[in-house]
Amino acid sequence: MTTIQEQPEAKRPLRTILLVIGGLIIGIGFAWLLINWLIPPTYNGQVIDSKDPVTNFTLTGPGGESVSLVDFRDKVVILYFGYTFCPDVCPATMVELRTAMEELGRQADDVQVLMVSLDPERDTPEVLEKYVAHFNPSFIGLTGTEDEVIAASAPLGIFYEKEEGSAASGYLVNHTATVMVLDKRGHLRLLYPFGTEGEAMAADLRHLTRD
Repeated sequence: MTTIQEQPEAKRPLRTILLVIGGLIIGIGFAWLLINWLIPPTYNGQVIDSKDPVTNFTLTGPGGESVSLVDFRDKVVILYFGYTFCPDVCPATMVELRTAMEELGRQADDVQVLMVSLDPERDTPEVLEKYVAHFNPSFIGLTGTEDEVIAASAPLGIFYEKEEGSAASGYLVNHTATVMVLDKRGHLRLLYPFGTEGEAMAADLRHLTRD
């Protein structure tokens, strides 16, 4: 009995088409990577070209443990100076930082939010820990002596001073409300003014976490 065998030539056109499609997919992927490598990303925040890492500082963190800025050199750091008794600016900013972390998803593991208190008189480590956890359990609150806070804030141009408040609030602290972003090497890369939305921050942070 004679068996008609399938001719290998019949499969060649399909094989050729698949190879062409595969080549196109690889080519498009390579071109996309090349474009992203050659063209710098556009950021929503103010770009800072810092030549040197931010001056290191050591403050008191959760549980009274010493925490230094250099401890987070393997992460992108969001640095915010505020205080827990702040009636409006600070909680609004922390909400946007929470939104940014939620938008990042898994990439949030490569980002650390640090809130440094400008009111060490009232912001004990316990008070700060409870405050930042309200927004995100990964956030870390830092405090210290007045001299330690000045050593951390002054090199970054953070201004703050006490001002009279109400009988209910006690004194207030007038302060710079800028959010700062440091890359994984500790260089200051971005500044966000008060009111910047978390979604805009997240878009920038996605780029920095890949560096």
